[in-house]
Amino acid sequence: MRTLTWLLRAAIFFVLFAFALNNQHQAVVKWFFGAQWQAPMVYVVLAAFGLGCAFGVLAMVPSWWRHRRIARQRPITSVPAAAPSPDAPAPAEPLPTHPPREGL
Repeated sequence: MRTLTWLLRAAIFFVLFAFALNNQHQAVVKWFFGAQWQAPMVYVVLAAFGLGCAFGVLAMVPSWWRHRRIARQRPITSVPAAAPSPDAPAPAEPLPTHPPREGL
């Protein structure tokens, strides 16, 4: 399994390396007001990928903060040490700490 993982990584590396070698010609990115950026195509694609990843992470930060805040407010429950006896009453279901979300 470990060898298979390394073979997959090597294949991905060589595919990306071949992509970079095939895209060495100059590309021009034209901005507003006549500004332009001229660089090899592989750099343009890499910059677009990096900016997309950065925007995606920044878009998720508020959601992560909200989930962390909610997780800090919840009490920590301990795991029961032993299984309850068959004649013991069933435990009550815990109440939700926040109302369920509607829509999407």
